[in-house]
Amino acid sequence: METHRRSIAKALSWRFLATIITTTLVYLLTGKGEFAATVGLADTLIKFFIYIAHERAWNKVAYGRQKTEPDYSI
Repeated sequence: METHRRSIAKALSWRFLATIITTTLVYLLTGKGEFAATVGLADTLIKFFIYIAHERAWNKVAYGRQKTEPDYSI
């Protein structure tokens, strides 16, 4: 299971990359830098919180996880 801090760190790193991609794409499509930055920021703020909730929800799902045996060796 991941900690809340790890989920937040993953969300921040992904959102950084995704913001650059979104902002660049909007700029290439419209040629408007301020508009591209606004869309990139709005996209990031919304999806950041959705991503964290998604990660936390998946931590409660056992699908695809393997049980590990405790390692008692020292």
